[in-house]
Amino acid sequence: MQDYQYPLDTEWSTEEMVLVMNLWQALEDSYEKGISAEKFLEAYNGFKTVVKSLGEERRLGRAFEKLSGYSLYKTVQEAKAHPDKKLKMKG
Repeated sequence: MQDYQYPLDTEWSTEEMVLVMNLWQALEDSYEKGISAEKFLEAYNGFKTVVKSLGEERRLGRAFEKLSGYSLYKTVQEAKAHPDKKLKMKG
């Protein structure tokens, strides 16, 4: 179980927070137990409906990586490169 808080913006609606939290959970799964790249990309696409700016995505991704050690950037790149495979990232 995580001992940190997900990076969220208090300006977001509850629905938007859920979409972003789904991505953080999918990112954790990609490192901890594995997740299909397709499922991860679905969560990422939901996240992108909330966080449209690349700068904001990078800021949140860096904040999450600092807390968890899990890289959003590397996981997205891996999922896009192999969309039909299972993701099992190494920390």
